[in-house]
Amino acid sequence: MYWIGAVVDGTADNSEALLKAWNFVCSREVEDGVWIILVPGNQTFLLRPLTFNGPCKAKEIKFLIMGRIISPISPETWEGFDQGRWLTFNRVSGLEIKGRGEIDGRGWGWWNQSCRYHPHLGAPCTSLAPTVSRFLDFDYASRHRSLSQVRLVYSSQTHVLIRGTNDFIVDDEVITTPETSPNTDGIHISSASNIFIRNSIIGTVWTWPWNKHWKLRKGKKLRTSAEHSRKHGILQRNYEWSSNQDMAGVTFENLSFEKEKNLIIIDQNYCNVRGACGELETGVKIRDMVYKNLRGTSSTEVAITLNCSRSVSCTGLLLQSVLLKSALTGTNVSSSCINAYGAAIGVFQPAPCFQDFDH
Repeated sequence: MYWIGAVVDGTADNSEALLKAWNFVCSREVEDGVWIILVPGNQTFLLRPLTFNGPCKAKEIKFLIMGRIISPISPETWEGFDQGRWLTFNRVSGLEIKGRGEIDGRGWGWWNQSCRYHPHLGAPCTSLAPTVSRFLDFDYASRHRSLSQVRLVYSSQTHVLIRGTNDFIVDDEVITTPETSPNTDGIHISSASNIFIRNSIIGTVWTWPWNKHWKLRKGKKLRTSAEHSRKHGILQRNYEWSSNQDMAGVTFENLSFEKEKNLIIIDQNYCNVRGACGELETGVKIRDMVYKNLRGTSSTEVAITLNCSRSVSCTGLLLQSVLLKSALTGTNVSSSCINAYGAAIGVFQPAPCFQDFDH
C-alpha cells in the first residue's frame, strides 16, 4: 500500500497521509496474507511525532522502508506532543519493519539546547529529547515483532526503545550518531523478555535496561557483532532509588568493539546529575550474567567496570573468553569492581577483579 496524499519533497508534512494508510491497514484483516506499507526508494518523507496504535485486526503488518524518513529539526514542533517520542508503535502484534532505507532523527536542534551540555542556557534548555522509534506493549499478549536492515541515524536522544514487549528481534541493523552528540544511546530495553539483537553495528551505546521498570526474565540472549566507536560498549545501569526487581539470566555473546572508552559497565549508582545523589540503597538485584566471546580495543585504561551496590551485590557474573586490549600502543587495560562476585574461564584480559566467587 502506498500512502494516499503523500508529498515526497522532504519538506511537506506527510504525517496525516501515513496515519490514513496505517488506520486502513490496521482495521482490516487479510486471510493468509500480510499488509505492506511502502516507503519508496530515492524519496524523502518528513514526519512529525506519530503514534501507531494497536491492537490491529491485521495479523501481520510490514513497514518496508526503502526511502528516507526524516524528523523535524526544530524542537518547537513538539509543542503539544510528548517530548520523548517521535515514532511510536503501541500494542501492535505481528509488526515487521525492514528495508534498506533510513530513519533520520536529525537531532542537532535538540543537541544544541541540551541541559547536560549547555547548562548556561537556563530554562530554555531541555533534559528530555525524542526517541526515534519506540516499541511498547504494556504486557499485551502478541506475536513477535522485528526491526531489521533499516539504518537509524542522528537521534536527538535514544534510537530504539523496547519496553513491556515479548519476542522482539533486532537484526542486521546499523545505528550511528556523531561522537559529539549528547547522550544519544543506541537501544534501551526494559520490562521485556525474549529480546534478540544480532548481526548489528551500533555506533553509540547500549543501555540494558535503563530505569526502575525492570522485569527481565531468564533466557535472554544478546547475539551480535557490534562495532562501536563511542562512549560505552555494554552498559547496564539503574538509578540508585530503583525499586525491587531482578535482572537475571542475560547473555552478551559474540561482541566486538573498536576504540571504546568503556567496554563493559555495570553501574548501580547511576545518577542523572553526577555526584548529586550520594550512595543510596538500591533494590535491583543483578545476577547470573554471562559475557562470552568479547573482543576489542579500549581507549581508556579501565576496560571493565562493575560498580555494584554496596547493599545489593552482583552475583553469578561469568566472563568467558574475554580479550580486551588497549587501543594505545604499549598500554595495558584493567578491571574495576565494587561488590561484584563471579568467575572467569578461558582466555581473559584484563585480569578479573571479582571478590571470591559466590556459589
